[in-house]
Amino acid sequence: MPTLSPSAQKVQDWLAANGSAALVIELEHPGRTAAEAAALLKCDVAQIAKSIIFRNAADGTSVLVITSGANRVDEKKITALTGITLAKADANFVREQTGYAIGGVPPIAHAKPGTVLMDEDLFRFASVFPAGGTPHAMFEIGAEELQRLGKAQVGRVRA
Repeated sequence: MPTLSPSAQKVQDWLAANGSAALVIELEHPGRTAAEAAALLKCDVAQIAKSIIFRNAADGTSVLVITSGANRVDEKKITALTGITLAKADANFVREQTGYAIGGVPPIAHAKPGTVLMDEDLFRFASVFPAGGTPHAMFEIGAEELQRLGKAQVGRVRA
């Protein structure tokens, strides 16, 4: 197996330490958007599990929303589900909270885990494909396993 970049290896190590057999792969070309990732993986864009980070306006912690690559997030629905008022998260906040740069943020293995929500649409698929720590890294995992590993609350978060 080829050597992974440090960020992708961190995700792989976290998966293994938490009992997952999922394998992080790094591709030659980046998948910075859901459409790019789906084209690289030859899967439906809806199977891409996007990690979107918001800031909790009250306490400054992170709010991770794992959503289908085909969907947009409805912030009002997130507030209704959690009671959290959301604020925008800039690139520095994302890196500080997760340990990863935008474009490669995985849904697990964060430096400072916060609230986690998961789009119910992802459960339509046998497997989904989240980022694996860099824009070049991804992994395949069952939605149920991803929910369990991420300790995610499931709900309808799409616009």
